[in-house]
Amino acid sequence: MATGALITAEKYLASHFDREPEFVRGELVERSLPNKKHGRTQLRLCMLLGGAGYGCTEVRMKLAEDLFRIPDFAMFEHEPEEQLPTSSPLLIIEINSPDDRLSDVERKLEEYRAWGVAHIWFVEPELKKLYVYERGLVNVQQLDLPKFDLAITPDQLFS
Repeated sequence: MATGALITAEKYLASHFDREPEFVRGELVERSLPNKKHGRTQLRLCMLLGGAGYGCTEVRMKLAEDLFRIPDFAMFEHEPEEQLPTSSPLLIIEINSPDDRLSDVERKLEEYRAWGVAHIWFVEPELKKLYVYERGLVNVQQLDLPKFDLAITPDQLFS
């Protein structure tokens, strides 16, 4: 949900928040509060992806001069040099929260695709479903990361 008041990227970066919002074209966009299933899914993803690449959770990333997003999980092939990554990671994962609107999620996933993220996954813990984003959400039986010979199934993630 956007605040409606426009601010600059510089002011956004210099501000401190209780719960970090995203910055989308001059507006602060509140992120949905995760529930227990969201948190558990995020933890399981970290454990399952721990041996591959350089993973991080909820790190602010600069997709464009007026666009900062905070993905649930991102994985780079190597540790980024910048504290505020401006180069796209290999993988981004968003986990659905009960308050998320699908149209907002799809907009964010499309922004990641346009930024150059090679693998974009969307996980729905309530329904125990997995999706990849390829100009739209595609339901899949497992999430694959061929570069690391890695596959994640619902049984591994939601057990």
